[in-house]
Amino acid sequence: MAAGVTFLLVILVVLPFPSHCADPDPLQDFCVAILNSTSTSLNGFPCKPASEVTSEDFFFDGFTKEGNTDNALGFSPTFGNVLSFPGLNTLGIAMNRVDYAPGGLNPPHSHPRATESGVVIKGKLFVGFLTTNNVLYSKVLTVGQMFVVPRGLVHFQMNVGKEKAITITAFNSQLPGVATLANTLFGSNPPIPDDVLTKAFQVEASVIDGIKAKFGA
Repeated sequence: MAAGVTFLLVILVVLPFPSHCADPDPLQDFCVAILNSTSTSLNGFPCKPASEVTSEDFFFDGFTKEGNTDNALGFSPTFGNVLSFPGLNTLGIAMNRVDYAPGGLNPPHSHPRATESGVVIKGKLFVGFLTTNNVLYSKVLTVGQMFVVPRGLVHFQMNVGKEKAITITAFNSQLPGVATLANTLFGSNPPIPDDVLTKAFQVEASVIDGIKAKFGA
């Protein structure tokens, strides 16, 4: 009997609980982040004392300004996560505004800590994600249409219209994180050895070095 109880306790410990699938649930009404604190925190940031919290801590106007898309990729994200909006601390949500020039691309990337959902506010976007079985799911979306990308999967968005495009995206994490494939593989510090990349991509070292040069590696 004792062995059976012990076995059940082990199972309960090692199996993931549903509440562990996103950021932890808050234990208070709010916890406005102290971003410059030197205190150690396992998840999130230390809380500003309630006596110092003001209404301004719960409002963010970062999405009112158009992003600068004058860059090589032709897109510009405005992050509404805990780092720019400390009132989100411990609440398990974040949002982004993303602006696209005609032909602009949000390159293949993933969010390790969150599922992403989004809606097209302006323009026409080609949106897609890849499963772990290398299956591509994609569609061209127009104003008012919504998309979802499961947590951790590689995805992209590209403006295929003739005018600027805008999306508003939401995440079930206060800090979703982002790993852009090209930057990760060819712009890491220290760089991934050429031997690894030449074998992975089945190309000559000169090709790898040429790509790395574009990412400053």
